[in-house]
Amino acid sequence: MTYMGSGDLARRRTDYYPVWLDNLADDVTVEAAAMDGVAHGAQAVRSIVEAARELYEYQDFNFAGPFGDLGFLEDYATEVRGEHIGVIVVVTRNAAGQTQHIVVNHRPRSALLFFSRLMLDKFAGTPLAEHWQRTP
Repeated sequence: MTYMGSGDLARRRTDYYPVWLDNLADDVTVEAAAMDGVAHGAQAVRSIVEAARELYEYQDFNFAGPFGDLGFLEDYATEVRGEHIGVIVVVTRNAAGQTQHIVVNHRPRSALLFFSRLMLDKFAGTPLAEHWQRTP
């Protein structure tokens, strides 16, 4: 399995903005395979999502949109410093329609570990550094 996206350069978006990011619950959480633990709170979650998006060279979507009554799903491929990465994002909204919980899966494992090290570099010296890989 490769995570290079469709190969169609016209599908490589650099302008995508996740609509769910503008409506975070105060007690929103994010967890990811690339993270240790769960990050809590709108400021922390926004910082993590924005830092990840800055690393992405593009997003090549298979799907992005609502599912079920309270869900939103993103399935895309990207590249980070030459590493091809597949990403699945599952967003759950609360009854008020606010983003309540986010789960992110990066694959393959080698790319996930690479991404985690880059996020550790980004958050070094901040409280959010505790969520990122510490060993090579």
